[in-house]
Amino acid sequence: MEPATEKIASRKHVCPACGGEFIWNPGKQALVCPYCGTTSGVAAPDGTIQEHDLIAALRSIPDDKRGWAVDTMSVRCQHCLAISVFSENRLGQRCDFCGSSQLVPYEETKAPFRPESVMPIKIAESGARDLIKRWVAQVWFAPNNLLRLTRTDIVTGMYLPFWTFDAQVEADWSAEAGHYYYTTESFTDSAGKIRTRQVRHTRWQPASGHVSHFFDDQLVCASRGVHTRLVESVSPFPTQELIPYDPSYVKGWLVEHYQLDLAEAAQDARRRMVASIEAMCARAVPGDTHRSLRVSPDFSNQTFKHILAPVWLISYTYKGSAYQVVVNGVTGAIQGEYPKSWIKIACAVVTVLLLLALALYAIGPEGLESGVRMIDSPTYR
Repeated sequence: MEPATEKIASRKHVCPACGGEFIWNPGKQALVCPYCGTTSGVAAPDGTIQEHDLIAALRSIPDDKRGWAVDTMSVRCQHCLAISVFSENRLGQRCDFCGSSQLVPYEETKAPFRPESVMPIKIAESGARDLIKRWVAQVWFAPNNLLRLTRTDIVTGMYLPFWTFDAQVEADWSAEAGHYYYTTESFTDSAGKIRTRQVRHTRWQPASGHVSHFFDDQLVCASRGVHTRLVESVSPFPTQELIPYDPSYVKGWLVEHYQLDLAEAAQDARRRMVASIEAMCARAVPGDTHRSLRVSPDFSNQTFKHILAPVWLISYTYKGSAYQVVVNGVTGAIQGEYPKSWIKIACAVVTVLLLLALALYAIGPEGLESGVRMIDSPTYR
């Protein structure tokens, strides 16, 4: 019987006009032959997106779920340690994540867990450049030549690795619920007059309850090449748009190998779920405030899948420091890092000081003296 990996590798979208293989074109939102331009009528590959039992997978990942289902070459950047996976007909000359040319071949000790679903990129390169241009225009304290750098530097479309996790969580909680109440008390002010005021107190009562929640597609990014803060800033990625993985959708595009393995990602996802369920339990406590919250979460029906999600990335160097700008390849959300122009910052500070000086000059010395007398008056104490 033909092995499962060979079945998947042989499933290709072949161009009927020239025999080439279709690849995903974000501008046309279709599979397009890169040789003759023929558009495929295939909307999506066959198959279903399957959730895998997490506990069973942590014990063992079967070999028929490993590999990329197409011939690839992997290289590791010796500078940022990102592992890039190229199709057989493409070879990177520099790291697309940090710009370093220190690329060395990377050999797997065991084939990686193959992504079973992918989110086809929607934003074309021209659209990504427009988004970056508008973003740079809004960055006030960036150097003037930053726009020129982002115009001329390479914008790379790539697929980043993610793990998604599902879980049903049942959580019992207990806490002390605080209810505010107020009493009226008398006091003597600085002028010797007797006044009254409202004083807040808290009445504490024991409380308990139960919260049930299903976590669907808790995303954990497994990238090392793109800065985590930037990926989280352009999230979420719409997992409802996932389609079954097919090599044609990523052929010709850069794919990053996951650097966070399943066990580490599962721990990360669990921490996030626990934090979320604790926040839900805190909101369930009655009253105005609470203390001594105790939560006992119980996890069941834990599943996962490995997916690829697209971004556009610019990595550039300015005066010896590396920066990145990331665009969500589906939603168009953008976030970036940029150098600060101390000349612009100094000019802004000087401008504020000048405006303040003009405001004081407009008030005049008599206005200032009058204001001081009013503030110093017993009426305002």
